Parts: sequence; C-alpha cells; structure tokens
Amino acid sequence: MSLVISDEFLKTAQISETDLKLEIAILLFQQEKITLGTASQFAGTNQFEFTRILGRRKISIHYGIEEFRQDLKMLEENNWR
Repeated sequence: MSLVISDEFLKTAQISETDLKLEIAILLFQQEKITLGTASQFAGTNQFEFTRILGRRKISIHYGIEEFRQDLKMLEENNWR
C-alpha cells in the first residue's frame, strides 16, 4: 500500500516528510502497534538513534520477547546477518 501526502499538506502542517515519518513511527510505537525495530526502520533511523529520540521525549521503551522475535524475523528477511 502506498500513501501519498501532498507537498501542500506538508507545507500547511509545517512539517517535512522526514519529520512526519518520525512522528508516525513514534505514535505507532507508543500505541504498541509496531516494534522498536519496525518504528526505527520506518522513521529512517537506526534503533539507537530512535531510542535516543524516545528518551528525549520521555517515552518509555517497551521491548519484550515478542518484539525481539519480530525484529529478528525482519532482519533475517532483509538478509541482515
């Protein structure tokens, strides 16, 4: 699925595409809809940097066994060895 967000919308919202993707990733992570790994990948950053961003915003990191398994599966599917 693709989602097209117009440049006009970004201009009206006064947000860059990169920042919007980060905000979406943070929101979905907070709602426990995606894992830390998926959120950082969507945001276009590594997990360490994403974790730092969460820390600056005082957002707790929930990372359990199931999230670890999902991240490991994602890494294996992307040939990250």
